[in-house]
Amino acid sequence: MRTLQIEDREKIYDIIKSCQTCFLAMSEEDTPYLVPMNFALSDDTIILHSAQNGRLWDTLHKNPKVCLNWLEGGNIVWQDERVGCSYRIESKSVIAEGKVKFIDDYDEKERCLYLLMGQYSSRKFKFNAPAVKNVGIMKVRIEKLSAKEFGAKAVTPWKK
Repeated sequence: MRTLQIEDREKIYDIIKSCQTCFLAMSEEDTPYLVPMNFALSDDTIILHSAQNGRLWDTLHKNPKVCLNWLEGGNIVWQDERVGCSYRIESKSVIAEGKVKFIDDYDEKERCLYLLMGQYSSRKFKFNAPAVKNVGIMKVRIEKLSAKEFGAKAVTPWKK
């Protein structure tokens, strides 16, 4: 089984869109912090939301540099079921780096909320003014992007 680099940006974006969760990594001084997040992808920008207070909010205001990760798949596969070193997780992984930009404009926050909900549902939603005002919206423009496929040419999925 091989690890393959994925170069096609559209294929990478398809992996991102297929995921339900992204993992947001940040750092305050020398302490790493990682949280699972809901997200939306709009052009070359990741949209995130959170409360406007707490550890995540404070950390990102001190250091806006972030790394995001998405993982699609997760089946255990192998080349030879008798050889432990041939086992692998069959998956595709995307890593993006950038800087958080906090969005304060009401109309832009509302637009971002529609994009966020569009990642998870085709339903039409409405947001009242307090919901828009009180949510923290962040954008991360993708500055660096990479993706890999792990366990390519897998033989048999693991069965419990």
